[in-house]
Amino acid sequence: MINLLHGDCLEQMQTLDDNSVDLTVTSPPYDNLRTYEGTLQWNEGIWKQVLEGLYRVTKDGGVVVWIVGDATIKGSETGTSFKQALYAMECGFNLHDTMIWDKGGFSAVGALKTRYAPVFEYMFVFAKGNLATFNPIKDRKNKHANKTIQKTKRLPDGTTKKGCSYVSSEYGQRFNIWSVYPQRQRGVGVHPAPFPEKIANDHIISWSNEGDTVFDPFMGSGTTGKMAKQLNRDFIGIEKVEDYYEIAKARVGSCEALLNL
Repeated sequence: MINLLHGDCLEQMQTLDDNSVDLTVTSPPYDNLRTYEGTLQWNEGIWKQVLEGLYRVTKDGGVVVWIVGDATIKGSETGTSFKQALYAMECGFNLHDTMIWDKGGFSAVGALKTRYAPVFEYMFVFAKGNLATFNPIKDRKNKHANKTIQKTKRLPDGTTKKGCSYVSSEYGQRFNIWSVYPQRQRGVGVHPAPFPEKIANDHIISWSNEGDTVFDPFMGSGTTGKMAKQLNRDFIGIEKVEDYYEIAKARVGSCEALLNL
């Protein structure tokens, strides 16, 4: 099932049923760093309503992945990302994990004479109640592969206690810092800030199962939708800008057509 909605996310989200979404993977506007064809209306009053709406539509045990960064204004980072994470907790979400997207290079405008280059964004993982699904990705090359490892437990007094031993596998579970280069798109009519397909793909794998419903209230060019369909999930997306909506419709639609061949 694909349900692509054109319009304001606050209005369109009201059409979704309570407790109907297993996973949201989204990247909302970062302060006012992009104009989005002059349509951007984004402030604390709006993002609070978005988070409240996400809590309503998320199933018990469901997850919201909220990928954000902060603007720097008059020499100070806004801290909006942290405010959003704290408000999500006020809405009822658990802050299940604070993950980092390491972009691998400097891609923003900044005063490098006074600060180190920002090369990451936050990926807050909000859970509604007890987590229903976690499919950990195990692709971290283990430097101690095939060796016997002795487990230890640190006690409150600082000493350690020996536990059981095990033989280490070739690959270990991934850490919560993901190194992925940004998506590059140029030209008229393309989205100004797409996030990489791999980011969407790996979050969808991690926090949902086949047949689940994935949601993106800021659909943009449809990256989350495309990856959801490739991974056999249902998808609901909302996009306000007509040009981006048409791009998303083509990307997600072509993906579904290929899967049906």
